[in-house]
This record gives sequence, C-alpha cells and structure tokens, in this order.
Amino acid sequence: MAGHFEATPGGGAAVALDEVEISILRSLAVQLLELIGPGDTPADGEDPLAALFAEGPSKPPSDPALARLFPDAYGGPDGPAPEGRSEEELRELSAEFRRFTENDLRSRKREDALAVVRTLDALSPAGGGAAVLTLTADECRSWLGSLNDLRLTIGTRLDVSDEDEGEDGSLYRLPDSDPRKPMVMAYLWLGALQETLVETLMP
Repeated sequence: MAGHFEATPGGGAAVALDEVEISILRSLAVQLLELIGPGDTPADGEDPLAALFAEGPSKPPSDPALARLFPDAYGGPDGPAPEGRSEEELRELSAEFRRFTENDLRSRKREDALAVVRTLDALSPAGGGAAVLTLTADECRSWLGSLNDLRLTIGTRLDVSDEDEGEDGSLYRLPDSDPRKPMVMAYLWLGALQETLVETLMP
C-alpha cells in the first residue's frame, strides 16, 4: 500500500502516507484552491438561487495554468473543431459555453480540492511514521479530479510535453542541480498516485 492506492471494500481506496507526503499533498491542494479562487458567494439579501444561475466569464483565463484547467469547449488544443465552422464562430460558441458552465466547473474543482484537504487533515501519523488514508467512493472521485487538476497545473508551469513524460523522456534525466527537479518529482509522484487510484476504480 505504501506509495500507491489499493482498492477497499465498497468501492473506496486506501494509501499509506508519511508526514512529508501529507504535507506536500496538502500544500499543493491549498495552492490549487488559491489558483482557482474563492468563487462568488451570494451577498447579504441576495437570492442564492439567482446566484446559482449567474453567468460566468466569456473569455478564457489569462493565466496559462487556469486556461488549461478551463479550456475552450470548441477549437483550440483541447477542444473539438467542428467542420465547416470559422474561427470566429468557434470563438462565439466557446464564449457562450464558457458563460454558462465555468462557474459550475470552478465550484466542482474547488470542492474536489477541499475534499483532499479535509481528508488529509483527518490523518494523524504516529511518531513520524505513515498513516493510512482511507477514502470512500465519493472521496476517490474528488481525489481523482484534484490529482488531475494538480498535474495539469504543474505540467503547464513546467511546460511538459508528451515526449517529456515517456520512460526515456527528459523529466527522468534532470540533474539534481536543476531548480525544476523538486516540482518534477512531485509531478511524477502525483501521476503515480493518479494511475493507481484509477486502477482501483476500474471494474
């Protein structure tokens, strides 16, 4: 179980984490929350239902990491490009889609990251040893979403390509003196956690 998730009865998963690993994961989840932002909360006297249906932004975020977390729905590197549509039409379609979906997507990503923080805060390693993190099926889905968001964010900051991630890729050959090395190690570790968590959720 050390270092990777294993399935538990009822569709959950468990992994052993030491104090350093818990601290790193919690710090990364908190930084992700800060990046995503606090979200819009209803003002005093405002109808919460009206706030729920409030329109979101129509333009992609200027921060490359946020743009990776909230990509355009049509066109661009992450979205499909319907045939017969001009670039202007694709921009208009993406803007319309973003306006009515981004707030909800931000809220969901925030809840996933908060679930990571809460479950880690409930752990108490004994005497510097490892503690076993046991997740329910719902918590597994939140963790999976947040691990993916963390890897997308870090990968964007590191400008990681598919070639970099291969077994012979440059990420595995960085010298210890490279200032990117700690973040690359975190990126690869998160990938391993994500992969084993996915495996536990497969039938």
